[in-house]
Amino acid sequence: MHALVTGATGFIGANLVEALTQRGWQVRALHRRSSSSKALAGLRYDSAIGDVTDPASLVAAMDGVDVVFHVAAVADYWRSDPDRLMRVNVEGTRNVLQAARDRRVRRVVFTSSCAALGRPPFGQALDERAQFNLRPEEFPYGYSKHLAEQVCGEFVRAGLDVVIVNPAVVFGPRDVNLISSSLIVELARRTIPFVPPGGVSVIDVADVCYGHIVAAERGRTGERYILTNENLTYRQLFGLIADVVGRPRPRATIPGAMLKLAAYPIGFMRNGLGWPLPVSDEQVRFAAETFWFDASKARRELGLTTRPIVETLRRTHAWYVENGYIKRRG
Repeated sequence: MHALVTGATGFIGANLVEALTQRGWQVRALHRRSSSSKALAGLRYDSAIGDVTDPASLVAAMDGVDVVFHVAAVADYWRSDPDRLMRVNVEGTRNVLQAARDRRVRRVVFTSSCAALGRPPFGQALDERAQFNLRPEEFPYGYSKHLAEQVCGEFVRAGLDVVIVNPAVVFGPRDVNLISSSLIVELARRTIPFVPPGGVSVIDVADVCYGHIVAAERGRTGERYILTNENLTYRQLFGLIADVVGRPRPRATIPGAMLKLAAYPIGFMRNGLGWPLPVSDEQVRFAAETFWFDASKARRELGLTTRPIVETLRRTHAWYVENGYIKRRG
């Protein structure tokens, strides 16, 4: 089988290249000429120069391809402007699907996000039936993924075979741009005494990649599949990370009301004054919520399997130490 992976130099993309080649697939990695290949170090793949915003490059890259794994996206939304978010995540998806249709690709697996499902009620987990329930300006990234899924639906109705996967918060090696795994680096560098009151749904990147592959093999056309493992409070997650990196566990929880109040000045400083803050107002606001999700459908229909999250955190930490992001202790 021949696969094209868009966004191959990113976190999930690079790990997917590795997982596919380990299973005997012939892999073509789409990347921009200017992209760093650091995440792909040591992997076997054919290189295809292109960009999801350049339709002609996509058509050329899909020559002889059986399955397209469309992973490319602006994931570090707090570092990016909304126009680029929509151009890459929504119109880029349209370009990829149109090229796949033109090339008569057998199947496309689209990497969406649990963010496209919206905000769960506090302490409850959403499944694939959920619909995005936030205002676009509240969560531009989630809204962009929601719109991209709508584009997928348009192409499915026009006859293209598309399956959607929705990963939760992903940890693992090769996260060279410090997306979600940055938590491990930060806790390894300093003790964090306070945690937010909310929580997140987490999964190992290797399990996410397995979910992509079985979605390509067994997924139903037009369906979405949540890829996650454990739903944890931030106190639980930060505590596990602290144990792994050898730091004290956080001892206190920041009141949710305080976080929501802090979100307003942060939003003004970022959006009104243009200050390059390391967090966005939506990140601060959502830290008081529990973004939990249910992967029962993927386990039932795809045979998704997942490993204990503490194992994931240990191997992620080990990779960061081996690659010089974290100093060896002692």
